[in-house]
This record gives sequence, C-alpha cells and structure tokens, in this order.
Amino acid sequence: MMSRRARHVCGQVVLQLCLLLGAVLVLSPFAVMITTAFTPQRYVLDGISLRHLTFDNFRQAWDAQQWVSLYRNSVVSTGLILLGQLVTAIPAGYLLARRRFRGGRVSLLLVLACLSIPSQVIALPIYVLLAKMSLLDSMTALVLPFLGSAFGVFLFRQFILTIPQSRFDAARIDGVGPVAVVWRVVLPSVRPAIYAFAMFSVTSHYNDLFWPSVVLQSPRAATVPIGLATFVGGDAGDQYGPQMASAVLGIVPLLIAFLLVQRRMTQGIPVAR
Repeated sequence: MMSRRARHVCGQVVLQLCLLLGAVLVLSPFAVMITTAFTPQRYVLDGISLRHLTFDNFRQAWDAQQWVSLYRNSVVSTGLILLGQLVTAIPAGYLLARRRFRGGRVSLLLVLACLSIPSQVIALPIYVLLAKMSLLDSMTALVLPFLGSAFGVFLFRQFILTIPQSRFDAARIDGVGPVAVVWRVVLPSVRPAIYAFAMFSVTSHYNDLFWPSVVLQSPRAATVPIGLATFVGGDAGDQYGPQMASAVLGIVPLLIAFLLVQRRMTQGIPVAR
C-alpha cells in the first residue's frame, strides 16, 4: 500500500497541476490580448506569433481616444467611491457588531436583504432622482449612488466580530468615545479587510460600464469602459489589433494599483499552516 508520505506527495502534485491548469485557463485570454495588441493587422488572424511586432496598434488606439481624460475620470470616481464606502461602512459595521441598540437586528437583516438586490433593479429610481436634482452627466452621478455599500458593511461587521471584546472594554474604561474607538481600535485592526474590500470595490467600479452608460450623455465625464466601448463599437470596427491595444491601455491603472498594494494584499490573506 502507498505510504502516508507518498499519498501526501501525490496529493500535492495533483493540487499543483490543478492550480497550473486554472492559471492557464485564466491567463490565456490575457496572453492572446497582449500578443494581438503587438501584432500587425494583416497577421492577427494567422494565430499567436511573436515574429511580427509593432506599436502601431497602440498609436492608433491612443490617438482615437482622450486617454488622459478617461484615466482621470475613472481614477477620481473610483477613488471617491472607495473613500465614501470606507467612511460609511466601517462605522456601520462597528455599530452592528459591537453596539446594542433598538432595531439593530432589523438593520442587519436590511443589510443582508440589500446584498440580494441587483444594482440594475434600482437603477431607474436612482436615475430619476439624479435627473430631478440635475446631476446627470457629471462626476457626481457616477459617485453618489455608490457611497454606501451593503457588502462593505457586512464584511467589516464580520471582521470586527473577530476583534477581542477586551480591546473595546479597555477603551471604554479609558473613557474613549465611540468615534475614537473606531479610529483607535477598529481601524488598525481591520486593515486586512480594508485591502480586501478595496480590491473588490476598485475593480468593480473601474470596470463598470452599465452605470456610466446610463447617466452620461457626453464625453466630459466618460470613463475608461465608456471609451473602450465607443472605440470597439465605432472607430475600430474589425481591427482587432487596435481593439486589443485599447484593452491593454484600459487595464494599465489597475495593474499599477495592484503592483503598489500587492504586498499589503498578500499580508491580509490568511495562509493555512
């Protein structure tokens, strides 16, 4: 019979092969995108090849759109949304986790109910409200509806529940108020959750095409997804090289953000021992 060590080694080999297969499936579209972006148009349909490399696709994609404006609008709107969500979700999560008040259980149920409602369901009422306030086609219309996050509230509530109650008791004995407790006790303890939530929030709102296409009517506040959709659906036509080049340009800010915070993100991921 196979020894325990041999079974362990076989299990690790199978696990690594599964991870390798998953990595290939996930990274293959990116490899095709990057390779096509550097391939001249006449060679695109000949298959993946590095024999013919060109930067013309990037020049055409860059000249076709106002990328500086697209980057600025996407980064500013995504950053403001993340900041607003953190400012509202962390104190709300603390209240639901550690404070006892009338209606607390109902509030938690409402948060959970909000998690089950797709954003497209409430898009029309929010659009009507923004139209009545004359806020359409602006940065405010991109940011305001997402300053609160039910997912963020629930995530931070669950994370705060793991903080020992003794820390909160010690803070109360020292006469620390609720706001100071959030700042001095909660905030330093939930940094891993902040990085995890920021990854989901930034990726989701930076790549969002639905909501900007609903509230924007002019290129003034257009974001990167809007620019990509306009280019692919209009000027680029069947020019796959420039299309892939524009896609590469679109993900540059996300790649830079990931490289800047990757160490913090990995520190916040628990590792099984």
